Amino acid sequence: MKISSLGYCIKQGFKNIYRNRLFSLASVATMSACIFLFGIFFCVAKNVSYMVTEVEKNTCLTVFFDVGVTDARIESIGKTIQQMNDVAMIEYTSPEEAWEKYKVKYFGDRMDLADGFEEDNPLANSASYTVYLNSADALSTVANMVENIDGVRSVKRSEITANSLTDVSGLVSMISLTMIVVLFLVALFLIGNTVSVGIAVRKEEIAIMKLIGAKNGFVRAPFIVEGIVIGFVGAMLPMVVIYYLYENVVYYIINRFTFLSNILAFLPVKTVFSTLVPVAAVLGVGIGFLGSYMTLRKHLKV
Repeated sequence: MKISSLGYCIKQGFKNIYRNRLFSLASVATMSACIFLFGIFFCVAKNVSYMVTEVEKNTCLTVFFDVGVTDARIESIGKTIQQMNDVAMIEYTSPEEAWEKYKVKYFGDRMDLADGFEEDNPLANSASYTVYLNSADALSTVANMVENIDGVRSVKRSEITANSLTDVSGLVSMISLTMIVVLFLVALFLIGNTVSVGIAVRKEEIAIMKLIGAKNGFVRAPFIVEGIVIGFVGAMLPMVVIYYLYENVVYYIINRFTFLSNILAFLPVKTVFSTLVPVAAVLGVGIGFLGSYMTLRKHLKV
């Protein structure tokens, strides 16, 4: 297609949008609503997935030993654990290190209260291994294996948070998919209606163009442009709203609920939107193209 012809098709596409501005606005609004909800669920799902990953990095077991177990046996237990599948690394905490951490946590500024225990460590039998795993899914399996090792007194695990976040992530994904499919179908329908109205308005003009030898692609192009523009504009408008909404909501949560700052980890807005904007643009353009193309095949016999 020549540059002049391409320019004409683009110009006619915008003219079609203006002529059918009420239908065009309805299509843009529906597309915007669709992409807005998609963007919200995308941000939630992305952050929940990120939180699950962060939790999994810190998913661990704490292994305590039988009273009186020898240092050699503790070292042997450590080697056995390290060789297990899904074990990323282990860290040994001696009774002395355990007592130092305990003092800082529970005595705070009154460290003088802990001086009476200097010669008699109350955590003398609290040596432990902290076992970090590659995945939260392996926590129960590894814990059961460690509990059966001779010399191990008990194993503490932290699987509730990781499993809960994983469940939330799955629920968010299911709800997102359902709502997005419904809204996309509505968007396709409205874009198709907008294009079909444009075809009806230009029916005589199209007939004349065909009589003077206009090719099928040249006749269809303005309507394709119309659908793509509606889809793209409808996809980009909510991006501006979601950008500022995301920034403000994250800022509010972090500053209003400070106790959650150690639990919830949010992705930076630029990290989220570096993926969300291209995806939204492709979806908008794709739905606009598909809606106009399907309508052309149905209503425009050229």
